[in-house]
Amino acid sequence: MNTDFINLTTENLVDEHLCCIIRSKKPHQGIEAKRQWLDDRLKEGHVFRKLNEKATVFIEYAPLETAWVPITGDNYYYLYCLWVSGSYKGKGYGKLLMEYCLADAHKNKKSGICMLGAKKQKSWLSDQSFAKKFGFEVVDTTDNGYELLALSFDGTIPKFTQNAKKQEIESKELTIYYDMQCPYVYQNIEVIKQYCEINMIPVSFIQVDTLQKAKELPCVFNNWSVFYKGKFETVNLLLDIACLKRILKK
Repeated sequence: MNTDFINLTTENLVDEHLCCIIRSKKPHQGIEAKRQWLDDRLKEGHVFRKLNEKATVFIEYAPLETAWVPITGDNYYYLYCLWVSGSYKGKGYGKLLMEYCLADAHKNKKSGICMLGAKKQKSWLSDQSFAKKFGFEVVDTTDNGYELLALSFDGTIPKFTQNAKKQEIESKELTIYYDMQCPYVYQNIEVIKQYCEINMIPVSFIQVDTLQKAKELPCVFNNWSVFYKGKFETVNLLLDIACLKRILKK
């Protein structure tokens, strides 16, 4: 078992594999957009720790105060993503990554760690049953089943903003909020844009390009959120055409 992990820095970012499932050997606009997004975030205390191989074994978290999510709390880390896939699953890598995050939080005297979950596990969210083994508990919920999980060290708890629980916007057309944190975002936009153009479906893409915009979003957000007919639908970044068609039938 290889336990050689490295943290991305502004110095090594340009050369390191970003651990996503995109395996393109050619320049990929989504990956390059992710690098730029990370370059700005690393200066704010964002952590991206990965196995030193071309593998999907990584954890990504940030101080909640600078995390691009509509969640409030004092002195917490927000865990964006903890992912282990393929032949690396079941070998203890997830445990090592979570333990690193916990140790980092204690070292920096954080009040705790929080993450996005759901009443029913979503394939596009980190495994909440795994997190609960470390003591994470549900501390806030939305009406449509999304949950905020937290591991508190001092009894304080974070919360979704009131805006995040609103889950409504004025526009009735298909509306997608996104940032460039995930390499999948770029290609998803292109696929959805092409489908909507061919089928003459009005669609708006709203880039969340500042921390303030992220904190004020009218829904839960982990880098992608979809609305239709004014109602929040999903944060499923793996929004294929079949899923999109189901939303548009509503």
